[in-house]
Amino acid sequence: METLGHLGFDLDAYLGRIGWEGERRADAATLRGVHLAHARGIPFENLDALRRTAPSLDPADLMAKLVRSPRGGYCYEHNTLLSLALEELGFRVTRLTARVVVGADSIESRPRTHMALLVEIPGDPQPYLADVGFGAIGALLEPVPLRTDTEFLDAGRLHRLVRVPHRGPLELWVLQAHQDDRWADQYAFTLEPFEKPDFDVINWHIGTNPRSPFTQRIYVQSVTAERHLLLHGSLLTETRADGTVKKRELTDEAEARRLLEEEFGISAPQGARLLPG
Repeated sequence: METLGHLGFDLDAYLGRIGWEGERRADAATLRGVHLAHARGIPFENLDALRRTAPSLDPADLMAKLVRSPRGGYCYEHNTLLSLALEELGFRVTRLTARVVVGADSIESRPRTHMALLVEIPGDPQPYLADVGFGAIGALLEPVPLRTDTEFLDAGRLHRLVRVPHRGPLELWVLQAHQDDRWADQYAFTLEPFEKPDFDVINWHIGTNPRSPFTQRIYVQSVTAERHLLLHGSLLTETRADGTVKKRELTDEAEARRLLEEEFGISAPQGARLLPG
């Protein structure tokens, strides 16, 4: 399949950043491998939004920040970067928007502010939901087939997709994660394609609106095979693969900056205030 050749995107540098040394084919194994390597290789962070700045989604800027610098990004950056890589590898990618429903009273109470991907493999009628930008412990680690009534074990996490009734003309899908012995809704989406101008607007809103959760306090996440590490505000939560959870409050800016570098692999911009207060 002919690739798109996105100006400013460097596939070799990207795959080096995430540590992927496997095949470069548009097949299910490569899709799963690249997805997992990305999820574990680049941290989630909102340091730009903390300064009320919407990060650029242009390929060259994503390469400079997420690939060539000790930084990470949030959902639009991560999933835009992954979509560029997958298209270069020969996959067909449709960019989707979703309503994050973790902790929501209802699906309709949240706007569509999350980005996810629908990925099609040449010659395979089964599309996949891919998403390396959901900053939560219920996030996908590997893509899952877009079908219901099936539980998917993706790198140790258990997920499923369900369809729920709603007023719109398109089917409404909900990603659920198995947590604390129950199925918990993560986000809801339809398969309507969204384009770059749509995400430019949503990204600007989330990155600059003073009411956005990402402009109010730090949110940084790192995932390895052994643990999920999250710094939200001043609370550091470590969840081990065996389910053990440890929490502690950070009180010192210097400690927070050092922790970002040593545990998350992030070099915070000079002058950025990391802790509340």
